[in-house]
Amino acid sequence: MKRIQCPADLAINGAQPAFSEPLHVGRPNIGDQKRFLDLTSQILDNRWLTNNGPMVRDLESRIASLLGVKHCIAMCNGTVALEIAIRALGLEGEVIVPSYTFIATAHALHWQAITPVFADIDPFTHNLDPEAVRRMITPRTTGIIGVHLWGRAAPIDELQAIADEHGLKLMFDAAHAFGSTYKGQTIGRFGACEVLSFHATKAFNTMEGGAVVTNDDELAEAIQLMRNFGFKGYDNVIHPGTNGKMIEVCAAMGLVNLESFDEVMAGNKRTHRAYRDALRGVNGVTVLEYPENEANSHHYVVIEVDGDLAASRDRIISALQAENVLARRYFWPGCHRMKPYRDLYPHAGLMLSSTEHLSDRVIVLPAGPSISWDEVTQIGDIIRTLCGPSLDTL
Repeated sequence: MKRIQCPADLAINGAQPAFSEPLHVGRPNIGDQKRFLDLTSQILDNRWLTNNGPMVRDLESRIASLLGVKHCIAMCNGTVALEIAIRALGLEGEVIVPSYTFIATAHALHWQAITPVFADIDPFTHNLDPEAVRRMITPRTTGIIGVHLWGRAAPIDELQAIADEHGLKLMFDAAHAFGSTYKGQTIGRFGACEVLSFHATKAFNTMEGGAVVTNDDELAEAIQLMRNFGFKGYDNVIHPGTNGKMIEVCAAMGLVNLESFDEVMAGNKRTHRAYRDALRGVNGVTVLEYPENEANSHHYVVIEVDGDLAASRDRIISALQAENVLARRYFWPGCHRMKPYRDLYPHAGLMLSSTEHLSDRVIVLPAGPSISWDEVTQIGDIIRTLCGPSLDTL
């Protein structure tokens, strides 16, 4: 593996890439493959492939116990879990969400003829700004969906106080937050419910999947009915519903990955620290830190690039990709600037200054326990070559 010395060495200028194989953001974590194949053999022997099989029920029980919640309802994916949770809560009219999030958060509302109203974020945490939420409440507002971005908890207490004051429902998109805590308590037990994603790119995955977790018995019962067409028993449909069920082989992957999740978190934390060391003193580049007193999977290594930097965010990404480092812009340009919502709310950006500022500056770097210290150092060298050292280190 070559070491970058000067700008002329960069593959963007015609040299050979630093890495022969691509380094991806969100490379799947896979636990004990033999254990997974053994469980898959059991599934085939049982001939129980879906419809609330024993693997799904075991996974739900283990996740509920791990998170300290009464109910975990596994789903085919996190987006369907969001849609079902929104419908089960009876949300309608307008619901306040951040624009700086994955598009599924907004789509899950818009798909059900509910208006997503975009509120601005705190530029330090990248999560909803409670005061911005207050400014967006109207007589049509029925709820708030907070997002625990990068696994860092949203301002839960403040959002709950706003919801209580205005009689609104509060739920959380916890797609990034499996394994995270808020004030020492595991994410999953806040609001009316929280929605998890177990997509292959997440720190904990079931290949494809998700779940709703809640302590509300009545809500859990409705969600359980809704994910299976509203069936209660073989022939008795008592509720409108859809097909949101997780299949057994996905649950098997989840059971295996749960067993190695502590190792994944530890490996992610080492990688995050390695990036912090590799990028220390680089001009105009800041590594997003996570609170030391809270658990976080450290699955996302996020850097912010100074807007005045000569090597802009997009030029850095192009240079990294030329070196086979497939870094990504997240969540550019913000939901409000994507076509469905840009057409609906052409002036939304006037209320989203922090969102627009941040979305032009963020890069997410390849991470995970499988990336080596040397690879992190090499990526740091590429960025340092483009940006140069900060004045403080000269």
